[in-house]
Amino acid sequence: MKDKNICVLGLGYIGLPTSLILCENGFNVHGVDINVELVDNLQKGETEIEEEGMAELLVRSIKNGKFSISENPKESEIYIIAVPTPFKEDFQPDISYIKSALNKISSLIKHNDLIIIESTIPVNTTKEMEDYLIGLGIKKGSFYMAHCPERVIPGNLLYEIVNNDRIVGGLDRKSTELTASLYRTFVKGDVLQTDAKTAELSKLTENAFRD
Repeated sequence: MKDKNICVLGLGYIGLPTSLILCENGFNVHGVDINVELVDNLQKGETEIEEEGMAELLVRSIKNGKFSISENPKESEIYIIAVPTPFKEDFQPDISYIKSALNKISSLIKHNDLIIIESTIPVNTTKEMEDYLIGLGIKKGSFYMAHCPERVIPGNLLYEIVNNDRIVGGLDRKSTELTASLYRTFVKGDVLQTDAKTAELSKLTENAFRD
């Protein structure tokens, strides 16, 4: 797995620490965000996320050449989408940020690339996003796709990304296995394999419980 290049779309409180943990574990990561000021600050080794060890990890990952940041994605073998999914005014989930991320990488996706959605999404969204990519001209069956929802609380991000259990659900068995294989390179907790709908529902259930 560690010979794969990874592109992380969305460098907020999920995407940035995930990127840095991946860099610490030997991956080459390219981070992408549409916020120009955020990109500029990150390129200078500055982050507004108040998390112990985050700033030092950012500077080290940039200096050792493992982490690059820009507003545009780079061709990779693995794409991780960690963008916001807020509510619209009518309390319907807004997945336009995910579609925008897919638009950005659609011209870069190659045969057997893996796309992972970490953002919190409604049940069946992973399948809908596969259909969306196919609608953009990507051949069905030429790429792998899975959902691996984030499970962290701000203030303890770096610890929880590594130590919490994770659930992985692909659109097919191979997608699930590839995604689980990636997360097992840095997750010390259990990586539980299931299908996309189950992974989607598990995150919504956990959020409802926390609420």
